[in-house]
Amino acid sequence: MDRIVDAFPASRQEQVRVQLSGNLKAVLSQLLLPRKDGLGRIAAFELMINTSSIATLIRENKTFRIAGDIQTGSKYGMVSLEAFLADLYQRGVISYDEVMAKAQDPEAATQLLRQGKP
Repeated sequence: MDRIVDAFPASRQEQVRVQLSGNLKAVLSQLLLPRKDGLGRIAAFELMINTSSIATLIRENKTFRIAGDIQTGSKYGMVSLEAFLADLYQRGVISYDEVMAKAQDPEAATQLLRQGKP
């Protein structure tokens, strides 16, 4: 969100945040990671659905709190990058080093791995 908003002049950023919060449906981020078995790459995703809570965070310029909503938003179909990475690791598809290198929040990824669930 911040990258999109920052692309506009400061005088228009509040307007852009309001427009994004009202019109955005979802954001899907993807990383391509090397497979542990060396047979190519596999995609890892993060999915954010624009709920009313996330729309408010965007509008109020509190995007730093969106990650928390993604982590608790599985009932809306959201999945954090850390949860997706943990799942790939637990299925033996990627290495632990890859999880730690690509996680936006390595501490959260470590907790998910300790719990044994994505």
